[in-house]
Amino acid sequence: MMQFLRSIHYCVFTAVISIGVLVVPGACVEALAIDLHIPERYTDVVAGERVYFEVEVRFPENPIRQDLRIFYTIRDAAGEVVAQAQFLKAIETQASFIDYIVLPANAKPGFYVVTATIRDYAVLEEEVSASFHVVAGEAEQLRLYFFVLLGVVVFVGMLTVLNLILLKRHSKSGTRGSSKRSESFTSSSE
Repeated sequence: MMQFLRSIHYCVFTAVISIGVLVVPGACVEALAIDLHIPERYTDVVAGERVYFEVEVRFPENPIRQDLRIFYTIRDAAGEVVAQAQFLKAIETQASFIDYIVLPANAKPGFYVVTATIRDYAVLEEEVSASFHVVAGEAEQLRLYFFVLLGVVVFVGMLTVLNLILLKRHSKSGTRGSSKRSESFTSSSE
């Protein structure tokens, strides 16, 4: 029984010390968390348009409003920076907002990643990413259709010219042969 009481005393003493360490001023480590979500409607974006995303910042240990810097970066599949923006937000314990970056008009269709990095003016930093696709816009599709149609017209034109050339050769060779035959027929009958 005595050993059981000692083990309970030890567990309680350890718990009190653990709680005491958490409550000691200056011993707490501030936690900063950020979530980034691209709504389903904006997972396919046309170049030149805005990429919208939801940002949720949680800063529970912060008792007062504090300015936090948020950096947004869009990278293509090769990792090259396509667009970036920086904002300053005053946040107390948590905040949720919808933000956007304008995608450059020269962005090529493909896979892209938007990264949000949040920092305070001290040591806190958190980064999160989400992906989306850049799709061909109506202008690009129209341009593609134009070139396909142009290719078909050129191909049909080349076939027509080739057919005319072959018909001309065939008709020249056909008339020469028939005139020789008629000449040979007339000379043999004389």
